[in-house]
Parts: sequence; structure tokens; C-alpha cells
Amino acid sequence: MKISEKLKSRSPVFSFEFFPPKDEEGFQGLFETIEKLKPANPSFVSVTYGAGGSTRSKTVDLVGKIKNEIGIESMAHLTCVGHQKEEIVLVLESLKKCGIENILALRGDPPKGEEQFVKTKGGFGYASELTSFIKSKFLFCIGAACYPEGHIECPDLQKDMDNLKRKVDSGVDFLITQLFFDNRHYFDFVRRAEKEGINIPIIPGIMPILNLRQSQRFTKMCGASLSDSLLAKFDGFKDNLDKVREIGINHAIEQCRELLLSGAPGIHFYTLNKSKATLAILENLRG
Repeated sequence: MKISEKLKSRSPVFSFEFFPPKDEEGFQGLFETIEKLKPANPSFVSVTYGAGGSTRSKTVDLVGKIKNEIGIESMAHLTCVGHQKEEIVLVLESLKKCGIENILALRGDPPKGEEQFVKTKGGFGYASELTSFIKSKFLFCIGAACYPEGHIECPDLQKDMDNLKRKVDSGVDFLITQLFFDNRHYFDFVRRAEKEGINIPIIPGIMPILNLRQSQRFTKMCGASLSDSLLAKFDGFKDNLDKVREIGINHAIEQCRELLLSGAPGIHFYTLNKSKATLAILENLRG
């Protein structure tokens, strides 16, 4: 089922993001995580696409198994990095054969060791180009990424919004945000998007803080921020992993509750292939 249809018929939608593990042991652990999360009845799950397409076959295999063997609607991430148009078509054909109906179209990050994105000859330089190409040849439902605090490569928020409008107009059906920890960023972003005529669902992406140093590293990489007031909650507990986890989960619960009460169409959880924190948040929200 297309996610765009789920967004119309079921509210709120809850979804989880996974990444393809590096080895067989990792895959076994991931499938155990997915089985634990299945009773939470997610609307869909998504599977990331490694830098430079490094996990292409794993992504295709994984989304196919999740949908056809585990029985959860799946969305495959697809990036422009390192692929010519002909290769993109092969990936899309493989996904179509697996019964996948949903794609998250991304420009993608540069391969490891490279600082800047370089368009592949015969390929695409922007997610908008990838989206237009997919829409011209296939019937996939297409999601795309957006950045409440601005893309790390584009500090000009208006220019970033202009880029997003171009991407949405290319055929995007819904958006999922980069992680954020202050809901004001999301609410302000949605207001600005609506003023630009962007009227498709914008699903907030949430990642609970379970390891403060790790979260600080993630925010530095993606351009998100941790406010002084939030960091103050961890004062005296930075080396107490259990306390950090408790504070982080409680903050995420507060975030999600406010987002849903204010009309967000759902929550997309960045799980890091783990289940306990996501389940704890969902149980609290639904309870």
C-alpha cells in the first residue's frame, strides 16, 4: 500500500527507520528487532541506502523481506550517489518485482573519504531530478527529506526552502524531516513551507537521546542543534548511561506528544536498529 494512502486513511502514522547491517549476525539482530516492533503495528518502515550505493542490494533484499515475509509495509531509500540512470532503473525494477510501492528519493551523502557530493556522469545531481525521473517511468509513491533547521550545505533558510519547493513540485508525495530536538523548529518550518505552497504531509523525524556523545556527533553531522536548556537536563549524568537514556526517552515522549496534539501527521522514528526506546515511547503515547 502506498504511504500517501496511509496518510489519508490513518492518523497518526508511526514508522521506523532501519539500516542494512554489515554482516549476517547484524541481520539476525535486526530481524529480532523488527519482530519486537511488529506488535506496535507500524504504518511502514524504511531502509537506508549506504553512501555511494554501498548497500544497494542489501536494501532491496531487506525491504522485500520485511514486506513479503514479515508483513510490514516497506519503503526503500534511493540516492543519486554513484549511479547512472540505467543503474537507477535496475534498482527500481528490482524493487517493483519485490512488490515495493514506496521510495524515499534522496540526493545522498558523498562516499566515505569524500567531502563534497559529485554528480555521476549520466546520473542525477539533485533529489528533484531523481524524483522527476522515477515519476516519469514508474508508479511509486515518493517521499523526500526536509530540514527544519536548514540543510547543512545550505545555511540560507529561504534558499533551502526554495530548493524544497522545487523538489516537492517534481512529484514528491510526502516529506520526512531530519531529526530535531526542539519542536519550535518543526512548527516554524511547517509554517514557512505552507507559505511557499507546500501542502503535502510533513512527518517529523525523531531520534531519542540514548547516548549524549553520540547524539552530539549526529547533530554536528546533520546540522541539527541541542539547546542549552536540553543539555542542562543531562548535567551531572553524562556518564550515567541509564539516566541519560531515561532523560532522553522522556524528552522524546514530550516531543512526540506535543507534535501529535498540534496536528503532525505522525512520527518517524530513527531507531538505529534497536527497539526498546521506540517501544517505550510508543507505549507511553498510546497509553
